[in-house]
Amino acid sequence: MNIEKLKYFIYLIEKWRTGTPANGSLKLGVSERSIYTYVNILKHQLNAPLAYNKHLQTYQFNGPGKLIWEWAKEK
Repeated sequence: MNIEKLKYFIYLIEKWRTGTPANGSLKLGVSERSIYTYVNILKHQLNAPLAYNKHLQTYQFNGPGKLIWEWAKEK
């Protein structure tokens, strides 16, 4: 799994610009199956409140919060 592509997918989710899974796969340069894998990781391993909005044709986070991906040194 490419972490940079997953981070970009999260960025697209935050902007409501993933499109359908087929469109999202083209934007990320991955297979449609990879999109479903990313969704599964976000929902079931990272407990993100992720859902697909059929009307807007995009994935979106449904609830407050954010994912943090970078190491932060303690001060």
